[in-house]
Amino acid sequence: MAGKRWLFLLSLALLAACASVDDKSIETVATSRRQATLHGSAPIVGGDLEGARRAAIDNAIAQASEQLRRDRAESLLAGDIKVVDEWQEGGAFHVQAVAVLSRQKSCQAPYRKKILVTAFPAVNTEQISGTDSQDLYGGIPREIANRLMESGDFIARNMTKTSLYDRPDLAPEIPPSEFHRVPVLLTLARQQDVQLVLAGVIRDFRIEATEYVRGSGILAAVKSVMRDYIARRSIGVDVYVYDGFTGALLFQHRYTDSILGDVSLPQGYTVGSERFESSPAGHKISEIIQQASEDIQQLFACHPFSARVERVGDNRVVIAAGAQDGIRAGDRMTVYSAGDSDTAGMGFTRPIASIVISEVGPSMSAGQLEDSISPGMVRPGDWVRTISTP
Repeated sequence: MAGKRWLFLLSLALLAACASVDDKSIETVATSRRQATLHGSAPIVGGDLEGARRAAIDNAIAQASEQLRRDRAESLLAGDIKVVDEWQEGGAFHVQAVAVLSRQKSCQAPYRKKILVTAFPAVNTEQISGTDSQDLYGGIPREIANRLMESGDFIARNMTKTSLYDRPDLAPEIPPSEFHRVPVLLTLARQQDVQLVLAGVIRDFRIEATEYVRGSGILAAVKSVMRDYIARRSIGVDVYVYDGFTGALLFQHRYTDSILGDVSLPQGYTVGSERFESSPAGHKISEIIQQASEDIQQLFACHPFSARVERVGDNRVVIAAGAQDGIRAGDRMTVYSAGDSDTAGMGFTRPIASIVISEVGPSMSAGQLEDSISPGMVRPGDWVRTISTP
């Protein structure tokens, strides 16, 4: 009896060990899938090695955002970037970093990012009839903005009657206009003093044709009767987030779903209302809105904070951000040049100075320049970015 008991306990121990090995191996595989090694670089301007180093790290973070955000269930946080090597070569500063995608929000986002919200036009306008709700174009982005503001990490500016796209079918590309030298996206972002711009298109909202019923016999006859009561409607919404200072596309995702049954969305239904939510089509759209809001919040809540330079004088810089944005006295920020109007939006930016915030108002703050390359280099229209996120 004692021998059998000993054999039983040994079997349990072996099973536990195997389970432990399996768990560790699964965890190792999961971790390897959630990390990436990346390279960032930035030119060394005026011998400013520290500024070039920070810019190279920013470049690596931008690459990580693109490479790792394909797993929509997780969020990339700035604190997940670890520099493992750095060197100078060819007049540039280089860093090699490891980025890990967190399962949970690991930073306490100290700043609220301003985001401009624009309309979501339909790629195929004929898919949204006069009997459908006409609030989709402005209502979808409006509700995404509302949920972002509820998170406490964003300040939304509503321009949902304005579309960035003359050709929605080409979105997210915004072709240059013959009437404006500076892209409309950058013009609106500067007018509204925002860091991010939300845009999108309703890519698909069609009702599948039911005029033709394939086959014959009893099944075909049943389908023919039911087609007047049951239909299928597909939904496709593209959501984009652009950088308001360079025009770079930071986020792009297509959300799709379909409805089988009652596909109507009556004209008087407002996006976000109880009536809208109670309809099958409205419910599916609300789920897309919720998912898009969560994705944007996870990706950008801990993204470096940026704000526009409003005034410069006597070594003092005034920025368009204050207590409402989370700015505090003692915050350190890097100043970036907006460049010439001919290169605005092309990403031709470089760090030129750093400031320490000393005065904070409700919507404006001021700081002293620390290490400008030369007097007069910082000008209104340039922008500042946080050096680090606590």
